Amino acid sequence: MQKLLIYVCLFALLSVIAVPAANGAEPHAQRGRANLPDTWIVKWKESVPERFRAESEIVRSYEDRLITVVKPKKGRDPAAWAAYWGQSRETVYMQPNQEVRIQAGVKPNDTYYSKQYHLQQIRAEEAWSEATENPQLIIAVVDTGVDLDHPDLTPNLVKGYNLIDPSEPPEDDNGHGTNVAGVIGAVGNNRLGVTGLLWRTKIMPIKAVEANGRGEEDKLGEGIRYAVDHGAKIVVLSLGLNRYTPYLKEIADYAEKKGVLLVAASGNEGTDVKYPAAYPTVVAVGGVGLDNTADYRSNRGPELDIVAPWFVYTTAKDGGYEYNEGTSMAAPQVAGVAGLIWNKYPYMKPVEIRSLLRQTAEDLTSSGWDAATGYGLLRADLALKEQLMADPFEPNDTKLTAKPLPITNAISAQFADSSDVDWFYFDAPYDGYIQLQYQPAIAESVELTFEGAGTPTAYELKSGGVGKFPVRKGRTQLRLRLMNPTVKAAVPYTLTSSFEMGADPFENNDKKYQAFTLPGRSGVYTGSFHKVSDVDWFAIDFEETGSLQVRVSTNTPRIDPEILIEPQKAEKELLVDQYGEGIEESTPMIDVTPGRYYIRLRNVVSAMPYPVVGEYDLAIEFTPRFFDPNEPNNRAYQAVAVSDGTQYEGVFHNAQDEDWFSFRVPQSMVTDIRLDGVPYEATVGMELINASLKPVGHYVAAGTSGGSVRVRSQLEPGTYYIQLKSDRTFHHQKYTLKVESYPLLSGFMDIGGHWAAPQIQELTQKSVINGKEAYLFLPQSKVTRAEAAAMIVRAFKFTKRSSESFHDVGGDHWAYEVIQKALQAGVVSGYPDGTFLPDQPITRVEMTVMLANALNIRGKIRGPNPFADVTEEWAIPIIKQMNAEGWITGYGDGLFYPKNQATRAEFAALLYRVISGNNR
Repeated sequence: MQKLLIYVCLFALLSVIAVPAANGAEPHAQRGRANLPDTWIVKWKESVPERFRAESEIVRSYEDRLITVVKPKKGRDPAAWAAYWGQSRETVYMQPNQEVRIQAGVKPNDTYYSKQYHLQQIRAEEAWSEATENPQLIIAVVDTGVDLDHPDLTPNLVKGYNLIDPSEPPEDDNGHGTNVAGVIGAVGNNRLGVTGLLWRTKIMPIKAVEANGRGEEDKLGEGIRYAVDHGAKIVVLSLGLNRYTPYLKEIADYAEKKGVLLVAASGNEGTDVKYPAAYPTVVAVGGVGLDNTADYRSNRGPELDIVAPWFVYTTAKDGGYEYNEGTSMAAPQVAGVAGLIWNKYPYMKPVEIRSLLRQTAEDLTSSGWDAATGYGLLRADLALKEQLMADPFEPNDTKLTAKPLPITNAISAQFADSSDVDWFYFDAPYDGYIQLQYQPAIAESVELTFEGAGTPTAYELKSGGVGKFPVRKGRTQLRLRLMNPTVKAAVPYTLTSSFEMGADPFENNDKKYQAFTLPGRSGVYTGSFHKVSDVDWFAIDFEETGSLQVRVSTNTPRIDPEILIEPQKAEKELLVDQYGEGIEESTPMIDVTPGRYYIRLRNVVSAMPYPVVGEYDLAIEFTPRFFDPNEPNNRAYQAVAVSDGTQYEGVFHNAQDEDWFSFRVPQSMVTDIRLDGVPYEATVGMELINASLKPVGHYVAAGTSGGSVRVRSQLEPGTYYIQLKSDRTFHHQKYTLKVESYPLLSGFMDIGGHWAAPQIQELTQKSVINGKEAYLFLPQSKVTRAEAAAMIVRAFKFTKRSSESFHDVGGDHWAYEVIQKALQAGVVSGYPDGTFLPDQPITRVEMTVMLANALNIRGKIRGPNPFADVTEEWAIPIIKQMNAEGWITGYGDGLFYPKNQATRAEFAALLYRVISGNNR
């Protein structure tokens, strides 16, 4: 299914608040971001200044709250205008008026109640036995509007509002708002279409999002405020953005103060919970699939409260019905159940509704709260049938019974009296601070004791007070108890938590002159944006010329990284911000020379970014530029004379570069030429040329296939050249070239000086043995069963072939015939399963037995075992006779090492002794 995203378009920070440079030059920040927001939300401390009115165009005004939506007048420099008023002492805040998008999902077709699986998942039928409607309750849907003529919705619709065009009704031109409204309040039990959770209620359509699913932040906020001010008791928000803003936070606090419950979708990107769902007083709703497991796309985190079915069948615009999915379809289910609760318990406050929804949710993973499913799956039946518990966390009187506390949320609990102790635990994702607001029903202070990695620390928090406490990454136990030991009655309280990042290890580096110095080499460094408008500067001192690439990745969409690279010695700088929220930014590979370079990192998720709980990784990749010590060697007459066995290094510093080398062969020899280290992106051609400058061979080393080439050939005496050409420049990596020459003994270059060389030469001349590879005998490699059979057959000139065959030695096997001959001669045998295992190495005892078989030695010598380590009963008689007749001897320590695998040299030496009759 197609996933429709909800997001906001975000803008740069310093591009709008940087002050002009003293020398009149345009500051970096003003060049940093061309796409400034169209409009701004400004809150004033008192009245709007006349100068501001003269310089600005007021788009909308909410005068009762001293808020204006504005943009600079034509002819004004937007960056300078924003920089001036953004720092004005007359403003409370000035922020971009951001765009929001709906959290929508896919829309397959099907029909009617039997297809509304989500109602079965949350046990709606059982809940309806308690209540089916709340006809006096107003639930506002702040979205794309609603199909005002839909026959399954019109009986439940009340007058709404269109913030996109106030002169028009809030008609849905997208379909998303109609989907949401149907989940809440499609008329039930009317023999038509589908049913909402509330069969009868009042749905207030508020259009704050345009047909394309996008809208401005101020319209979202004012849509919420309109609903609150016009009688809505619940506001559903199936849309969101990635960043905290004081404007929306103020709106959320206003709704809570007015007794209005806000319910919002967490988002569909599988990352952090979006705002406004992430505010503590908003019910943040995630999504589960048909199997009640959290959908991987459902956003999660410490702000998540509850989950509901992700997949629904609901009303569609133009009077239709359709499937849709997403957390935007889960959120209205929670709103609908809240409406049913308010029918049964009309006296409840939003904080109590939230608490009842949480305590009646069905645990899906671990007991209690978790980041993926919150407090669990929405259960409509339990929410209507169970009573609100004053303290749903009991028993939690000891550390062992401590209950999980989300680090960003609001919970309700109770002290039974002064002797009651409440234990919680929370998991801090980073070192930082947890802020707690304690609001008891009566004015009683509380003692907070934190037990983490260090010594327990106690603090006093007064009634209604807010405390900010340092915590370390990982689990912390929190104990609460009343300070007053004489309290006899119950004391209900709410505890609102929020988490703030601590400073990263590079702070304070907000200014260029405060830049944190990093080593002049590759590395990865983890930082954060822990305060408002945080900027991180770094400096790197490079001691050599090279190439530099900078990448910044983040673990949260609440960060939109921007990179600025500024050389100290040059005026030219590089600014990179190609992608959006949570996406890695990477500079191209740039050339650097010795000296200092500055790197500035910013979060441009908005023009005034607030602290983010999350981190970024700054990856520095520096590759020194190597120089070629062999230059000039671009022509044959400039060729570098190489010494045998010496390694030479080089690079290709331009497209015309050629590298020539020469070497002499004093006699007919095998020459081994090896070229290594060709980088992945390059291909190097290697030409072998004789003294007459005529090509002898052409070879290629491609970086995509290992970056190496090895040439081994027999050359006659003379001078030879090697010419190297690359299809592209590379100087960040060196290639290596080595030439080694070897004299040949019986056609082999690897037996000179070997103890078995005489025997190998003799057997080679008799055509008994041959090499493993070109010019190589490989004397120390293991001899296989097939090789041993072949050498014995040639040595003893066996000619008759057995008719027996083996499963693993077909007629196309190189040793097929010699194995048949060795089998007929009784030298070898197969295994019970009909295999021969031709490539299996033989042991020393197997080697001895094979040669004994060829000699027709059957083991008739009596007497003691000559080797204490020969324990194979089947081989001991043969070992005795072979030793007694002088064919084999042990090692200096008197042992034979029968299980050691025999080498080709050992086999050749023993075979030579056997066929030459040299057993003394």
